[in-house]
Amino acid sequence: MNQTRRNVLRVLGVAGVAGVAGCTTGGSDGSDGETTTESEETTEGGSSGESWEQASTVEMTDDLAYAPKRIEVSKGTTVTWENVGSIGHTITAYEDEIPDDASYFASGGFDSQSAASDGYPDEGNVKEGESYEYTFETKGTYKYYCIPHEMNGMVGYVKVV
Repeated sequence: MNQTRRNVLRVLGVAGVAGVAGCTTGGSDGSDGETTTESEETTEGGSSGESWEQASTVEMTDDLAYAPKRIEVSKGTTVTWENVGSIGHTITAYEDEIPDDASYFASGGFDSQSAASDGYPDEGNVKEGESYEYTFETKGTYKYYCIPHEMNGMVGYVKVV
């Protein structure tokens, strides 16, 4: 019985340490919980290990993800975000994470990140079966997120070339 008790305690101890370690990612600094650095997010080749996919349609899923997460499009391309899941999502640009001369974009037609946050959930929520479109006219890298699921890591990127 002692041997069994020790094994149980050993397993519980390892599980407890792993659980506590998981609590240390994505702190209270407002980050999205990802461990990528700024240079990884903006590197042309997507050095974070995630590749840039040539696509103009992004699916929003019940897995709280944009699929694909990183897309590359030509200037003038209209990107369509389609909600293929059963829960609502938003497309909300980070104002500080779009090219300086680019227009702001967010589902609901907001002209700023704070307006989009203030308007949700009454406006900007893309429900099941609905979609949102935006035409990218300025070259550069854009980072966006889903307001209710940002803390779950629902973040995406568009690179306009």
